[in-house]
Amino acid sequence: MSAIIEVEQLNRTFHLSRKASVHALNDVSCELRQGTCLAVVGESGSGKSTLARVIVGLETADSGTVRIAGTEVKPTTARRQLRERAKLVQMVFQDPQGSLNRSLPVSATIDEMLQAHRPDLDRAARRARVLELFAEVGLTERHADAKPAALSGGQKQRVAIARALAAEPQILVLDEAVSALDVSVQAQVLDLLKRLRAEHGLSYLFITHDLSVVRDIADDVVVMRTGQIIERGTVDAVLDDPQQAYTKLLIASAPRPGWKPERGLRAALMGA
Repeated sequence: MSAIIEVEQLNRTFHLSRKASVHALNDVSCELRQGTCLAVVGESGSGKSTLARVIVGLETADSGTVRIAGTEVKPTTARRQLRERAKLVQMVFQDPQGSLNRSLPVSATIDEMLQAHRPDLDRAARRARVLELFAEVGLTERHADAKPAALSGGQKQRVAIARALAAEPQILVLDEAVSALDVSVQAQVLDLLKRLRAEHGLSYLFITHDLSVVRDIADDVVVMRTGQIIERGTVDAVLDDPQQAYTKLLIASAPRPGWKPERGLRAALMGA
């Protein structure tokens, strides 16, 4: 199975002051196989979100390369190139509120995407496509015509997924896309993502700090700590037979029925 995303030796340092800097990515290499889901797992500050933002072009690496569908991603402000990249890869964030105008119905954000990526559609055709996309993510015309304040967190995240699908991408980068949802809604959104992946042949880069959802959604996993990948493999291999002490701690900290945090576990994860 060929790789649709190839990351080679990425480095990214954030300079906080003349004397202080953070190495967010340190020689990171990984790949996403076409049609699969790669989970990138780690605690806050591990570099996983920086990796996602570099891949979609929201951040620029200091060195290294990213190839999407065989084409190297390079910094650009050219509208045509940005639109071409957007038709390959779309990002879904933890908080969908940033893409929603609270004074407009949520369908407006989908219509905006269609105007950018489907100039062949007139207003009536865009409306029909908006409703198709809402139906795909389990929402109705009533939801489409509602303002953000009238929707639940899970419903707003479904709108964000519909917005990403409007560009007809090959890849979705999901940055903590279910972590803010309660457990029952989280399970529903994960089921939706699995169905959409199967129906559209999508590839997912799934960024999370929560190993409890990884087995349900992902095929492969990389574990990051302080800007480096410390473990990688199939989900079964990494979760059933972790080789690194840090991965074992992450697995032990994943909530489950009857789970209680081990004494000192949080301190160990934070490197105390």
